[in-house]
Amino acid sequence: MINGWLIYDKEKAEENHSYIDWFISEASQQDVLLSLIYREDLLIGISNDQPIIKWKGEFVSFPDFAVIRTIDTLLSKQLEFIGIHVFNSSAISYMANNKAMTHLAIQRLGIPMLDSFFLRKEDALHGQPPIDFPFVLKEPHGRGGSQVFLIEDIPMFDQSIPYIDSDYMVIQSCKVQLGKDIRVFVVGKKIIGAVLRKSDKDFRANYKLGGSAEAYVLSEKEQSQIERIIASFEFGMVGIDFLLDEKGTLLFNEIEDIVGSRTLSAVSDVNILKIYIQHIKDELNRNQAGT
Repeated sequence: MINGWLIYDKEKAEENHSYIDWFISEASQQDVLLSLIYREDLLIGISNDQPIIKWKGEFVSFPDFAVIRTIDTLLSKQLEFIGIHVFNSSAISYMANNKAMTHLAIQRLGIPMLDSFFLRKEDALHGQPPIDFPFVLKEPHGRGGSQVFLIEDIPMFDQSIPYIDSDYMVIQSCKVQLGKDIRVFVVGKKIIGAVLRKSDKDFRANYKLGGSAEAYVLSEKEQSQIERIIASFEFGMVGIDFLLDEKGTLLFNEIEDIVGSRTLSAVSDVNILKIYIQHIKDELNRNQAGT
C-alpha cells in the first residue's frame, strides 16, 4: 500500500478537521494510507553528514509522499533531499508563496496582469508611492486576503506599512472590478473547475472574508491562457486567481499553494480530492517508472 503524510500545523489542523477527514477517507478508498502529521512533531536537519527527519524525537520509516499544508519551503526541500515526493514541490511552494516572485514568473509567459511594483519597506517610508492613488498594498507572503490594503492617500499608506512583515511590499493598480475575482482549480496539468468569488462589502472577494461564490465557465481564450501557465509548472493542486478589469478581461493575480476547495464544493459536485489522490498515485508511478 502507498503511504503518505498529510502535514499541518496543529492550529490549522483543528480548523480544517473536516477537510482532513475527507482527504484521508478519499485516500483510503484508493488504497493509499494517508496519516496526519503535525509540523510541530517533526525535526529536520543534518546528522552524520546526511539529511535527517525525526517524528516525535524518533527516526521513523519514510512515507512514499507528503502533502504539505503549511508554508514551509525548507521542510519541503528537506523531504525532497531525503527522496520523498512532495506535493506541492518546494519550487512551487517558494514561487507561489511570494507574490512578487509569482508575478515575475507568470509575466514571462505573456499573461496579462496589473501594473505591479515591488517596493522595499524601508524605501516606502520616504517619498511618494510609485503609483497614483488609489492602489492596493500587499504583503508578499500574505494568504487568504490578509495583509491586503486599499490605499487612498498618504496617511492610509503610512498607517498600513507597519502591517507588512517582509522587507518588500507589492503595490498594484486597482483598475479592476473591486470585490470580484476568479479562482481556477488545477490538479497537475488539468483545469478542474472555476468559481467567481464576489463581495458587496469588501474590495477583497475571499470566501473566508464573507464573500459569495458561483460557478464560472471559462471561455476558450481564458482556458488557453491558463493552460499556458499549467504547461510551464509542475503543480500538484493549486488555485490560480485572476482579477477582472472593467471589460471583464482576466488579469493574473496570484497562485494559491495551500488551496482549499470550499468554494468549488459549494457550487459543484466535483470531488477534487478524489482527483488529487489519483494524480498523486500517477506521479508516484511515473517517478518509479523513470527510475
